[in-house]
Amino acid sequence: MKQRHPLLDQQVELEISGKASLIRGKLIEFGQDILVLHNGTRFLYVPLIHLQQLRLSLKEQEKYDVPEMPFEPYIDPISYRKILMNAKGMFSEIYITGNQSIHGYLTAVMNDFFVFYSPVYHTMIISLQHLKYLIPYNPNVTPYTLTPEQFPLKPTSLTLARTFDQQLRKLIGEFVVLDLGENPNKTGVLKNVDQSMIEIATASGNAVFLHFDHVKTVHVP
Repeated sequence: MKQRHPLLDQQVELEISGKASLIRGKLIEFGQDILVLHNGTRFLYVPLIHLQQLRLSLKEQEKYDVPEMPFEPYIDPISYRKILMNAKGMFSEIYITGNQSIHGYLTAVMNDFFVFYSPVYHTMIISLQHLKYLIPYNPNVTPYTLTPEQFPLKPTSLTLARTFDQQLRKLIGEFVVLDLGENPNKTGVLKNVDQSMIEIATASGNAVFLHFDHVKTVHVP
């Protein structure tokens, strides 16, 4: 029988990779590869791969009722992949990198990446190992209050591969933006994917080589 985490049902604070501010909330579930917090208003699903520290919150313990989890019954063991599969088609907020979250819909889950459709970035390919957290919204909430006609949930027009590496190879020759365009050297024409290296031709025409493992998101503007 799985041992209960000692901080379960307690107010905790998390430090996660790439995010300067702490994440606080009540620890609701602690699975093999993901944990669940409730911050008083929403559930946060945090993959353990990015968890640097988990500790009891130094702030006064808040008391509030936690609603039923949006798609994962308490009786079932939670897992990262199962959470992503259940989140398909549900308006969600995700955090990957930089100082901003992305809002939209998860549309497909493959071996080591998922596809996310955003009103801002449209179809995005996101590596599973770089998702920091996912927050599902209530079912009656839509992105930016857009109507279904303004922002229809639709499957990607991309032909999907099984792996992130194979998917990038399908985009060779395309103009792509990596990691939300946070660095100008990560925007340009994808020239080649050779083993662990990705070659991008930037605006100046110069070749920039990036290690595959550090590419978090890809989208075609």
